[in-house]
Amino acid sequence: MRKVIGIITLLLCFVFGSVVQAHSGRTDSSGGHNCSESSQAKGLCTGYHYHNGGGSSSSGSSSSGTSTSSSSSYQSGDKDCPDFSSYDEVVAYWNAKGYTKDNDPERLDGWGNVVDDGIPCEAPSGYDKTKINGSAEQVAQIAAQKAAIEAAQAAERDKAQGDKEGYSAGYQAGYIAATKNINANGSDAYKQGYQAGYERGYAEGTTKLASDKESAVVVGNEQGMKQDNLDIPAPYKGNAILETAFTEAFNKAVVERDKLKVKEFTELGYNDGKNYIENNNPKDVKELYTKAYQEGFNKGVKELQETYVQQGYEAALASAVYKEPELPNPKFIEWYKEGFDKGLTEGKKIKEAGRKLALEGKVYKVPAKYVKGEVFFKAGYDEGKTEYEKNLEQGEETLKGIGLFGLLCWFGRRFYVARKMIK
Repeated sequence: MRKVIGIITLLLCFVFGSVVQAHSGRTDSSGGHNCSESSQAKGLCTGYHYHNGGGSSSSGSSSSGTSTSSSSSYQSGDKDCPDFSSYDEVVAYWNAKGYTKDNDPERLDGWGNVVDDGIPCEAPSGYDKTKINGSAEQVAQIAAQKAAIEAAQAAERDKAQGDKEGYSAGYQAGYIAATKNINANGSDAYKQGYQAGYERGYAEGTTKLASDKESAVVVGNEQGMKQDNLDIPAPYKGNAILETAFTEAFNKAVVERDKLKVKEFTELGYNDGKNYIENNNPKDVKELYTKAYQEGFNKGVKELQETYVQQGYEAALASAVYKEPELPNPKFIEWYKEGFDKGLTEGKKIKEAGRKLALEGKVYKVPAKYVKGEVFFKAGYDEGKTEYEKNLEQGEETLKGIGLFGLLCWFGRRFYVARKMIK
């Protein structure tokens, strides 16, 4: 029995001794080993392969390797592709270590291949290699993402620049009420920003124009009420709409001020004329104001003259005897005398009317229109009555001369006159 156990032990030692000598731990003396079925199933490797600085073999046989070992960089803690349960685990390890094609101390890249390509343990078909740190696919993806970010940033800059320039152009157009023009040259982002900025600027420019126009009207009116010379303020110059608004308000105010001044000087002249204040003409004023004053003065003087003429006229009708009035100005006396003379002329007409009434043998009665001149009317009536009676006396003497016929005529005449008097 002991002999059998000894034989078995010897065989096991021989077998395991050969395995240990072939793999030297993880690899054989050539620095490589065969890929296990499980690793092949996982897609980690195929056939015999080298890693950790191992040589290459043209036959793929575990016994034909002739290259020398270069495992001086190998450490006992290094990983081999078969050590991972899945390829995602390989990638996670690779990425965690920060390995790349040029930084692969564990020789995971190129495992089973002669040329390194930056892909550890050879990725399964269809695997997303952009997940692998330092892979060409990842590098390309990062470059594409960077390019996309830079393009997006450039688009944002273009859009911001377009918005700024569009706003400025729109504001200027709106501020002068120009027709909208949102056309622009540049990238799509620039055009988009330009159009948005233009619309916003145009709206704000239009609002500002309306506000400044109201201000121009107020300021123009204030200036027009103070002076005759148009002086457009700097804020409104160069803008046709604001200049027009200011000028129209100014001119309107000047006209209004002239109306007020004309009224003022007319009243001043009128008062001076009514009080006969001479040589009080306004100095250093517009001819329009001087003319207004003179017209007012003439009107006042005329009314004053009419007052004194009327006084003289009424005095003449009342007494018929001129008596120079005590007035403060010789001109007033002159006017009074003028009215008195007119009164005397009118008195003569009234006197003749009274005389005619008496000659007709009518009773004394002053018509309403001659009441103020009754003195003249009475004097004329008295004269006419005297003349009438004288005519009657002459008629009686004539009757005596013609006899009975004459007497009858005389009585007829008297009867006629009597009837007239009664009427």
